[in-house]
Parts: sequence; C-alpha cells; structure tokens
Amino acid sequence: MNPQFLMDGLIAGAMIGLGAIGVTLTYSILRFANFGHGELLSWGAYIALAVSGGLGLLSTSLTRPIGPFSFGWSLPLAALLAILLTGVLALAVDAVLFGRLRARGSAVIILVMASFGASLALRSLLEFLFTSKPAYFTKALQIAMPLGGGMRATPDQLLSLGVSLLAVLAVHLLMTRTDVGRSMRAVSENPALAGIAGVDVRRVIRVVWMLGAGLACLAGIMTGLLVQVRPYLGHDLLLPLFAAAILGGIGSVPGAMLAGLIVGLSEAAAVQLVGAEWRAAVSFLILVAVLLFRPRGLFGRSA
Repeated sequence: MNPQFLMDGLIAGAMIGLGAIGVTLTYSILRFANFGHGELLSWGAYIALAVSGGLGLLSTSLTRPIGPFSFGWSLPLAALLAILLTGVLALAVDAVLFGRLRARGSAVIILVMASFGASLALRSLLEFLFTSKPAYFTKALQIAMPLGGGMRATPDQLLSLGVSLLAVLAVHLLMTRTDVGRSMRAVSENPALAGIAGVDVRRVIRVVWMLGAGLACLAGIMTGLLVQVRPYLGHDLLLPLFAAAILGGIGSVPGAMLAGLIVGLSEAAAVQLVGAEWRAAVSFLILVAVLLFRPRGLFGRSA
C-alpha cells in the first residue's frame, strides 16, 4: 500500500474532526442530533469566498500569495469575518427554529426532523445565491513537497493540518480551563441542576452554537481551499462527521478530533484497497460498529 494514504487520511481526518466537534457539543448540550450542521461548513466556505473576492477587488495586493501558500491575505481576513457570520447564522436558525421548539417542550424527534428541514433550506438557499457550479479560493497550482517515507504534501495541506490541531487545542483549553467551559460541562451533565446552581443556560447554548459554527466554518474553508467550494460540500461530509462524533464519545473534544483522524485514515485506506466508490461506506460501517459494540465511544462517559 502506498504510504501516501497516511498523509491524505490525516488531512481529511483533520477536517472531519473539526466539524465533528460542533456535532458532539450540540448533542451533549441540546440533546439532539443536528443534521443541519453540515450546511454550516458550506455556508462558512461560501461566505469566506464572497468576502475574499470582495477584498481582492478592493486591493489586488491582498490576493498576492503569502510565501509558499496559494492564497493571499484576503483569505485569512475573510475567514475571520466568515467565522463570525457563520456563528450569527447558527444563532439565527436557533432563534427562529430550534429555540422555539425547545420552548414548547418538543420531543427530540421533532428537533431532529426540523434539522433535516433546516439543512434542505440552507442548502437550497446556497444554490440559489451562488448556483451549483464549483468555485475556488485560488486557481494557483502547488507542487507537493516530499516529507519522507514516500509521503508528499502541499504547503496548503500542511497549513490546514496545523490550523486544525491548534483549533482543537484551543477548544480543549476553553472547555477545561475557563469558566465558560465549566459551565458547558455542567449543562451537559444536567441542564436543570446547572440552572439552579446559577449557570446561565441560555448563554451556554449561544456559546455552543457560536463555537460549533465557527469550527464548522473553519473546516469548510480549509476543505474548499484544498478541494473546491460547492453547495454539497458539507452534506457530503455529514456521515463522516457523525461517525467521528459518536466514535470519539459525545461531549469529548479531543475524542472527536482523534476519531476524525481515524475516520479519515480509514477512508483513505479504503480508497487504495477497494476503490474510491467505497469511501462513504467506511463511515457508515464505523458508525454501526460503534453503536453496536461501544455506544459511548472512545472517550464518552458510561451510561
């Protein structure tokens, strides 16, 4: 087997892990599987694409490549604004849809079905605004550099891997070393008791939406940079996101990232062994195996 699958799997797994963090946090705090989460990746990528294009029109100097990378300063600046706007979008969807359903005491299945509807609506709106034609942050060509052991990677790929790991470390420190993180863990354990103890549950919910959406946006931008931007970008990653979230253990940030890497490596290995058409089946098999043999995942709490 060509060892290049290791690098390809790590890069894909890092994107999956970032997106899975939002899934696992939403589930642990709000107690429902949000099938609309994948669309946040797509919206984040398109918002960054639009802002980056606008900045490029204002100043062509912002589009000149930074060092060995294929993009200019317009993309990092656009990414910062896109992360904020994607978080605002998630809050808006919660205020219009999920928040009202929670206030009515709707059953979990109602929230799940509503997330399906939100997913379809968000994806259709993307196609209406940007069409279904693939788009690119940059069309500059990069030559993969040899890394040793028969593996190669472009500067953009290495940057994406590094940014993903730093983002996960930052979220882990937020969860374990700050008051906000402790409040999130308290709400995850018992929302009612956390509220009695003085925790602002509504604030925690807003933080979770912003945090999950921001990470999804980052994953969408990096996936779009390495591949292409299209409305189905997040939809195609939805099954791997859920497989990673469940394998890592609901509520575990490091678990989601580690599981994302496992899913990415498994998919890359399957492409080499049996063909690319079986890639999606790998995530499904992992999901089923975890649910059957270890429902709490790698780092989840025992029931």
